[in-house]
Amino acid sequence: MAEIVLGMWTSHGPTLSTTPQQWLMRVKADQNRPSHPFRLQNYSFEELKELRKPENLGEQASLEQRTIRHGRCQDAISKMADIWDEVKPDVAIIMGNDQKEIFNEDMIPAFTVFSGETLFNEPASAEQIPLMAPGIHEAEDGHNPSEYTEYPGHPELGRLIIEQATKDGFDVAQMTKLPKHEKHWSSGVGHAFGYIYRQMMRDNVVPNVPIIANTFFPPNQPTAKRCFEFGRMVGRAIRNWDSDLKVAIIGSGGMSHFVIDEDLDQLFMKALESRDADVLTNLDEGYFQTGTSELKNWISAAGVLFDTSLHGEMIDYVPCYRSEAGTGTANGFVYWR
Repeated sequence: MAEIVLGMWTSHGPTLSTTPQQWLMRVKADQNRPSHPFRLQNYSFEELKELRKPENLGEQASLEQRTIRHGRCQDAISKMADIWDEVKPDVAIIMGNDQKEIFNEDMIPAFTVFSGETLFNEPASAEQIPLMAPGIHEAEDGHNPSEYTEYPGHPELGRLIIEQATKDGFDVAQMTKLPKHEKHWSSGVGHAFGYIYRQMMRDNVVPNVPIIANTFFPPNQPTAKRCFEFGRMVGRAIRNWDSDLKVAIIGSGGMSHFVIDEDLDQLFMKALESRDADVLTNLDEGYFQTGTSELKNWISAAGVLFDTSLHGEMIDYVPCYRSEAGTGTANGFVYWR
């Protein structure tokens, strides 16, 4: 029987792969966004500034604070990668999401399991760069290699998960090859997975099964409860796998963004620590909007890992503000081994 030897939950966003000065490149987008979900309400940028004025977030978004918090994130990334190197898993299952990188408006499945032989990633072309939002290309080195690169999938494990999903009532999409879209801003596996390859695995990528959840785009976003049960199903597939390989489970994404909610993030961290599935699965779906929706990848990973004897700790939690309205990305780093 295969053995789950490592669990990781990590943020993956542009904040982690850009300089503190470059964080501000995203503020214009924050200001232009017509509506920001925050604590089950929707606000304009100016309304958020007024609402959150007592929190003195302008000071937390100062260059001095951005520099300090950037350094803490880099330290945490390094520690997570060191733990990966120490444990040396043979294969990884990566729970991530897609932001119209792999899929587009033509087709967005709720859950997709990759079961192909190889995946690829590559740097953005000269034609793709102008199609990106400000601050996205600048973060590219954190998740894209410097040249076209292929990575190993794990068809046997991918197929077993698909078979288990079908048996347990999950209708999943099967993907054996990454698509190439013409005149599209992105190509390759997508940043939720490329970040893990580059930062956690340090480009020494083990055979892996990407599982892609549609956390972002209505109307077919799986609920938090559905994501947790999906993770439990993946755990059953691993336990039924006749293999002696060591498996890592990774939840890629989060934490709260594009508006940071430290109370929500701390609630989430405490629920992970205490293995409290009820808290994770009974949060109002209104909390899981825009970037914060990526916490559902953490919930899917928790569905696997709560049924193991692994334990660990939070390496760090770093709210990385970029504006006085509280916009930015909260970054979290947790491991169990």
